[in-house]
Amino acid sequence: MKFYDCAIAPSPRRVRIFLAEKGLRIDTVQVDLMAGENLGSPFLAVNPRGIVPVLELDDGTRIDESVSICRYLEEIHPEPPLMGVDPKSRAIIDSRTRHMEWDGFLAVANAFRNSVAGFAKRGLPGITEEVPAIPDLVDRGHAGITRFFKLLERYLQDSEFVAGDRYTIADITALCVVDFAGWVKRSIPTEHARTLRWHEAVSSRPSAKA
Repeated sequence: MKFYDCAIAPSPRRVRIFLAEKGLRIDTVQVDLMAGENLGSPFLAVNPRGIVPVLELDDGTRIDESVSICRYLEEIHPEPPLMGVDPKSRAIIDSRTRHMEWDGFLAVANAFRNSVAGFAKRGLPGITEEVPAIPDLVDRGHAGITRFFKLLERYLQDSEFVAGDRYTIADITALCVVDFAGWVKRSIPTEHARTLRWHEAVSSRPSAKA
């Protein structure tokens, strides 16, 4: 297998953490997003959407999207389980992971992509033609980040981790969202004690350094 990565980007980081939790090592190709390497012909031949991560299997099959890659890895390396152990837990973890994406990652991405000069013509990921940034979306992104932090604090009220008492892909996703929020100078509010405790714990796992 071959993994197309970008060391600074939050989306492939999710897969790197997942791989580290599984104890897996695979060949990696770094794609320089800031230099626009992902929009050049060589990489577009790998993924016409021009985004990372991409997992290339030995038979040439290519899988993009972080959760889809993690699903494949979970199926072929089920231990330790990071996506559930039975129908109920799998559904809850999937639901919480989607919440972290839609309520968190998307909010930070709106604030970031629409405020950083380097993305002035790259307002949306996965689209290779120019998409102008929309400055008005920055405020909406920040409002979404505020709601995300409140949501995360609520989820951690009754359990140690985002989707229950076991560390899962929902925690990996939430960790990457929280750290991504730092790119737009947002951090966990000081009054969110449960989230601060959780963030310290998951950040101290060796996989978080992947």
